[in-house]
Amino acid sequence: MGVIIALVGIGIWAAARLNLPVGKLPGDISLQKGRTTFYFPIATSLVLSVILTAVLWFIQSLRK
Repeated sequence: MGVIIALVGIGIWAAARLNLPVGKLPGDISLQKGRTTFYFPIATSLVLSVILTAVLWFIQSLRK
């Protein structure tokens, strides 16, 4: 599970380096006050959830 989380993190970092809008979608909350930043990626989480669900559903349908 840790390897999967690390791979997802690397994927998000790589997407940001390629200027893809991962983490900057409408609906993501970002608040800055002074030197403190609060970031809650609601829309990004929903999109990644839908994509991951579709991929896992496809893999499961291939195994049957």
